[in-house]
Amino acid sequence: MSQHQPRQGSLPSSVPDSGTATVTVFAGSGSWIESDAVTQCHQVAALDGMVHVAGMPDLHPGKGAPIGAAMASTVLYPHLVGSDIGCGIAVFPVDLKRVVPEQLANRFPDLDHALDPGRDADDPAWSVVDGDIPAGHVEGLGTVGRGNHFVELARVRDVLDPGHAARLGLAAGQVVLIVHSGSRGLGERILRAHTERHGAGPAADPAAYLARHDAAVRWGSVNRRLIAARVAHALGARPTAPIVDQCHNLVEIRDGVYLHRKGAAPGDGRDVLVAGTRGTCSYLVAAHAGPDANWSVAHGAGRKMSRADALRRGRAKHTVEELRRTPVGSLVVCGDRQLLFEEAPTAYKRIEQVIADLTAHNLATPVVATVPLVTYKTADRPRGDTRPERRRDHLDQRRGRGRS
Repeated sequence: MSQHQPRQGSLPSSVPDSGTATVTVFAGSGSWIESDAVTQCHQVAALDGMVHVAGMPDLHPGKGAPIGAAMASTVLYPHLVGSDIGCGIAVFPVDLKRVVPEQLANRFPDLDHALDPGRDADDPAWSVVDGDIPAGHVEGLGTVGRGNHFVELARVRDVLDPGHAARLGLAAGQVVLIVHSGSRGLGERILRAHTERHGAGPAADPAAYLARHDAAVRWGSVNRRLIAARVAHALGARPTAPIVDQCHNLVEIRDGVYLHRKGAAPGDGRDVLVAGTRGTCSYLVAAHAGPDANWSVAHGAGRKMSRADALRRGRAKHTVEELRRTPVGSLVVCGDRQLLFEEAPTAYKRIEQVIADLTAHNLATPVVATVPLVTYKTADRPRGDTRPERRRDHLDQRRGRGRS
């Protein structure tokens, strides 16, 4: 099975009685886990057909279902995956002769500006796209989106598993590009088509939903490559293939059940980038989670503040300029002042605790830690910009997506 193609076996048929599912949260006593998120896990466990709900250490409340959870059921529930089907994180090696964050930040392309296959046919970034665009969805190509999405130029700070790092071609001091983005409207369209007829109920035609879902998963992966190629060309580097590219919003068929993941990465022997914040390290881990964790691991630090709370508290403590340079000395490219506060590092849990929990529960082994150099959220532009794409993305982030 390709890492970007959900496993499609025989569709599950039996439906256990509701209320028989188990719930496990893989977090230590020192972890920040909101009671509302645990409550959501138990609400999901009460759905018809549910078998097991595994909460990751980055667990936090989401819209309709917890974020940072893997949920196994004999019934397919599209709302447990959410609207950003195909969202994931990819890591690309990048060879730069000179790394000066202040200069590189100014050279990032406008990743709010979509590439048009016709108008921008001569853009060199297209060279990384092999074949047709999945689902023929040409809107938003090469864009990162708002909310929790980002593109980050980072440096490998610590090598924690030398042998595994060497197999990935990673060494201390190496520069990588991290891309976190989803299906840019395609997944939202798929979920809306379902909810308009069935609300939060199960998919009436699981095979038809899975076909559309799989296209969105492939689209997200293609788009992460396209974004990385745009940035590489802008920085004067050669585009490379990703060494890691894992989707964390998807459903697959495994062991006769539907395994829904919402903000949880596949942990069955794969390499996963667990994102920190723009002011902390991120960790590339070798995942080896088993059935108790629904074969899944955390995908980030996880929010500990709502966007409203982060905005209110941030404005009381920080200026915009303070948030443009992080505690680790990196720079943030973000023309949306509100987003700067909503996505402040203090709005998230400690990534070190998340990694410690994954390690303590034997779900993953840290391979390298990366430290940010430049984090791109959205292009710098005048505050009065109200282009349709910007307004649509702002609505996306208001639907409750957190970075993790």
